[in-house]
Amino acid sequence: MKKYLSHYRALVSLGTPLVIGQIGVVLQNFADTLMIGHHTTVELAAASLVSNIFILGLLMAMGFALCLTPLIGKAHGQGDVESIGMTVRNGIVVNTMAAIVLMTAYTVLYFFLDKLGQPAELLPYVRPYYIINLVSIPFVCWVNALKQLFDATTDTKTPMWVLLGGNALNIVGNWILIYGHCGMPEMGITGAGLSTLTARVVMFVAIVLCFAFSNRHSAERKAFGKSRVSKDGIRSLITLGAPISLQMGMESGAWSLCSIIVGWIGTNALAGHQIMLTISQLFFQFYYALASAVAIRVSLFHGQHDYIAIRRTAWAGCHLNFMIAILVSIPVIIFREQMGFLFTSSPQVAAEVAGAIVPLIVYQFSDGLQCTFSNAMRGLAYVRPTMLVAFISYFVVSLPVAYVLGITLHGGLVGVWFSFPFGLTIAGALYYHYYHRRLLQLEKAKE
Repeated sequence: MKKYLSHYRALVSLGTPLVIGQIGVVLQNFADTLMIGHHTTVELAAASLVSNIFILGLLMAMGFALCLTPLIGKAHGQGDVESIGMTVRNGIVVNTMAAIVLMTAYTVLYFFLDKLGQPAELLPYVRPYYIINLVSIPFVCWVNALKQLFDATTDTKTPMWVLLGGNALNIVGNWILIYGHCGMPEMGITGAGLSTLTARVVMFVAIVLCFAFSNRHSAERKAFGKSRVSKDGIRSLITLGAPISLQMGMESGAWSLCSIIVGWIGTNALAGHQIMLTISQLFFQFYYALASAVAIRVSLFHGQHDYIAIRRTAWAGCHLNFMIAILVSIPVIIFREQMGFLFTSSPQVAAEVAGAIVPLIVYQFSDGLQCTFSNAMRGLAYVRPTMLVAFISYFVVSLPVAYVLGITLHGGLVGVWFSFPFGLTIAGALYYHYYHRRLLQLEKAKE
């Protein structure tokens, strides 16, 4: 294990701020779910529906931000500041375009919300919450794009503080607006939406100010100021970002479609599903943050053509994610009967959560595996196969299994969640296969 020690240290050092920042995002979701759930169960179910609809689009848009990491990381490894400035400028344009496309699509979808087959009692709560989330899309896209500049140049602490500050603001805003404190009216789920919108605007302003006044990034800032938008640069970012976007969209789409399947089971199952998604997102953010550190390190070593370091970095990230899987699973499986009551006072919803905890634990190693090697592929800027892997794993495998286990065999929420281990295991194996094949090609080309 000695050959991995330096990579463990580097990944932990680089990844810890990413983990903290991502946990902050999950804590925001925890806070939203907990505060809305203790207001009313119907509002919790409505929040689940809207959140899962928007997660799909926002993750697809994030693909056009994440494609900046391998380009900026590789340029950083080569000391090419001018390329970094140009990539960031073109990246902001591309992410603005993604935001416009998303807002257009979600505006059209708004007029068909009553056609999704969800409980009619949810619609009065869904509509205002949906509109507020729609307005916040551009700010999410811009923050994601600028965050990649800091992360890919190994400055992961700055976006960490921005995310934590915004999430803290969101939690305070929830307390004030959901329940009607500090002289404000009690707004319930609409108040939660307004609080989230405000936090996202503030985070955008904060990360722009960090870029504008940071001494550490003065060279990148000057290069950004001198650069111009390039059609070729935009085209290359779209070419690189589209596969990542489709990969993340298919992953999220499978979860969102599963939410619709769960909605056919009933309101209690949908509320329990939202709680389970919140818990699983906490686990996933650990894996994803560490895997993002893998992508950053891989992109740096790719710029230096150090393929031995790339291989060791990827495996070191995999080892650390497996360790995290063990650590996070133990307390959740022990306290599975009590987990649901953190978010709701409904015994029926808590029972749904207790049952779904078991399949959640089953797929943790697979989730860590697929997350690590999909990000290693991203660090190599080798992303085209990820679309195929996501399609096979989630649409060909997970969704049909979810319908059969949850609806056809009357397995309910637990049946739907038992479909996830199948898809994630296949995804992990295929991502490793393509990553390994690409690395062999690079090593042969170097020889």
